[in-house]
Amino acid sequence: MKREETINRNQQKRAQELVHELYNRLVQRSNPQPQLIEINEVLLQVYQTLETEKNPEPLINRLVNYIYRVGFDHKIRFDKEEETLIIELGTIANRAGLNGVYRSDASDKSQFYPLFSKKIK
Repeated sequence: MKREETINRNQQKRAQELVHELYNRLVQRSNPQPQLIEINEVLLQVYQTLETEKNPEPLINRLVNYIYRVGFDHKIRFDKEEETLIIELGTIANRAGLNGVYRSDASDKSQFYPLFSKKIK
């Protein structure tokens, strides 16, 4: 296995751990806003997608942008631990380089689902 592939798999595994931990923290909140529930749905979808994703950095980039955009627009507060997890995901997302999001709607959760998925609301 090449060194680059090993680094990519380690990043992918770390991203999955961070997404899992963030999901678990957010799902434990009492009386969550509807937008927080949507963030949790997206986290779950990204977690499942990461298992088969060959290039996870652009996906994580879109996820971090989505979380920040929806959080800002709907005044969702993240505690220090949640913010640390999001920042660490952002560090992984920075490796996306030119594969990052450009002029897309960061608040659209349909970008995380397959094209013909029935899950999108």
